[in-house]
Amino acid sequence: MAYNQREYAYKAGIEMDLNNYTASHGAKKFYREVNHRVFVNRSLHLEKIKFFGFDMDYTLAEYKSPELESAAFKFAIERLISMGYPSAISDFEYDSKFAIRGLWFDTLHGNFLKVDPYGNILVCVHGFEFLKTHEIYDLYPNKFVQLNEQRIYVLNSLFNQPETYLLACIVDYFSNSKEFTKTPDGVKKNADDLFMPYRSIHTDIRHAFDWVHDQGSLKKETLSNLDKYIMKDERLPLLFDRMREHNKKIFLLTNSDYQYTDKIMDYLFDVKSANGRKWTKYFDYIVVDARKPLFFSEGTILRQVDTKTGALKIGAHVGPIEPGRVYSGGSCDVFTQLIGAKGRDVLYVGDHIFGDILKSKKKRGWRTFLVIPELQRELEVWENKNDLFVKLQVLDIQLGDLYKDLDSSTNIKPDLTQLRTDIRKTIHEMDMSYGILGSLFRCGSRQTHFANQVTRFADIYGSTCLNLFYYPFCYMFRAPAMLMSHESTVEHTSLFDISTNVSLNEALKRLQAKQLAKLNDAQKQATDEIKKADEEQKRKVERKDSQVPHSKPAQPTEITHDADFDSDEADSN
Repeated sequence: MAYNQREYAYKAGIEMDLNNYTASHGAKKFYREVNHRVFVNRSLHLEKIKFFGFDMDYTLAEYKSPELESAAFKFAIERLISMGYPSAISDFEYDSKFAIRGLWFDTLHGNFLKVDPYGNILVCVHGFEFLKTHEIYDLYPNKFVQLNEQRIYVLNSLFNQPETYLLACIVDYFSNSKEFTKTPDGVKKNADDLFMPYRSIHTDIRHAFDWVHDQGSLKKETLSNLDKYIMKDERLPLLFDRMREHNKKIFLLTNSDYQYTDKIMDYLFDVKSANGRKWTKYFDYIVVDARKPLFFSEGTILRQVDTKTGALKIGAHVGPIEPGRVYSGGSCDVFTQLIGAKGRDVLYVGDHIFGDILKSKKKRGWRTFLVIPELQRELEVWENKNDLFVKLQVLDIQLGDLYKDLDSSTNIKPDLTQLRTDIRKTIHEMDMSYGILGSLFRCGSRQTHFANQVTRFADIYGSTCLNLFYYPFCYMFRAPAMLMSHESTVEHTSLFDISTNVSLNEALKRLQAKQLAKLNDAQKQATDEIKKADEEQKRKVERKDSQVPHSKPAQPTEITHDADFDSDEADSN
């Protein structure tokens, strides 16, 4: 009984201890500078990570925007014209303010859809035209669409940005050209018996960009103007050196071919901090032509690369993976076995939510770090447009005040006309602060499908992988509580109301009275527990001949609810 009194006395004093601690150490948890932050969805202890894996494109190699997208856009237009598209489309120029990642393209109706995690449509755009609510309902009952891969194409990759804008340009061109008539699922040329479904337009543009990346001039243009298209950073070799100092294994896993990879990586490591070392010296294992996401399922044949010619050596590689050598293809199963990794001891860093993050998480259980370069812009708006977020909170308070004194007996209906208008205008202004299609992560108070994927599959995320430079390798990334509505809108009971304007002595008296009341409650609860324990013991005696091993579950006396920690770490404590 004495133990229970002490226990509850401790609980009653927690808030006072917290107040004393925050008074002496500062009221908020320490966070690094915003641009250096790594954000956490699931707790991760860096000390448990033995293997750090990196993608190359848009991860180690951060391409300059909009320079690279503009070049890809230009080459894709040239390819479409060579395929028979009107030469007039060469007048289009890339606009980086339009495209955001995570849009769904409906190949049936030719619309871009910004959706929430469940397929509810938040924004709908046909070409450059934003559809009104009643127009969306006409095409999509209940403003809802299912993610059907036969119909919906998700533009998740940073390489999809110019493709998104070119799709908008071409759909808008044909939908508004006097030579064509728009139909619900395509455009018809007036002078000929020619019909172009939006599905075929999308297929042509997809093929054009595939050609530009695989066979066209984009790689040649990039390699000829590395300073124009790629950023280099002195921190990259230093970060890898620090990883090595902490006995971490480092691997490169990229879809790019060896010759392109070699030139890009040579450029990235041509900095003073590398001290003239070849880029391959920084990696324990190097895999090119990985063909992700196929790599995370059945994969392909693992082969060695002749680094002198870039050609693949004949036959499948079956021996150990050796440092300094370069390999092509393979599968996650084979690769993991050859390097001696388990899965949860691997942190893979990539930019592609599907190819890098979702598949490596779902299929193989790797820990994941998603690189989101757009995050820097999102955070700038979040900070600089704080007045709009405050205004929305004020409007929300006003909405609550209108209903404050009303219940089910009232016949009064508050006039919400002006308030609803003000809320809609404020949300629209907030969205326009991010760009034409709004924030990557939300629309008003609702999260996007992309934001939901980030939350589900990225353990941690940041604007660049180089933000790891600012964390020790013993760091524990602890996820903040993911609050539901009833948790985020209902306040905890406070022992001490700091807003009350009373003297310090009076405040202490009140606090002591509350603590004494809690101690009395604790004593009563302890007495009740002893009484329950006696009754339980009596029941055990009465049913000692029962064949049932346990009459009811017992509350755990040891730590079992430890979701914030890796299981092997918790078991060792």
